[in-house]
Amino acid sequence: MSVQVIMRDGVPEYAVLPWDEYQALLSACGQGPAATAAPEASAALPRFSELRAMREARAMALDALARAVGISPSYLDLIESGDRDPGEAIRRSLARAMEIDGWAQEI
Repeated sequence: MSVQVIMRDGVPEYAVLPWDEYQALLSACGQGPAATAAPEASAALPRFSELRAMREARAMALDALARAVGISPSYLDLIESGDRDPGEAIRRSLARAMEIDGWAQEI
């Protein structure tokens, strides 16, 4: 079995293993196979270019969102204006802070 253990502060927090090995463990425990969630249509997800409008619709201050994400307000302003394209980690953090599942692909 190939398990990856993810530590936090020197303590094991997660164990990651291949899907087929996970399914075998479920079978050994007498449980059926795990259901996989169907991917949501990207049309249901907002476009990243809508971030500013979404934030303003929630009456959320720019500095409050920036603080929640861990970036500076000036960097968030550059992101919202389209002058900067943030990496995936910041996009995920912004989605989490905005309480959405993610962002739709933009062409």
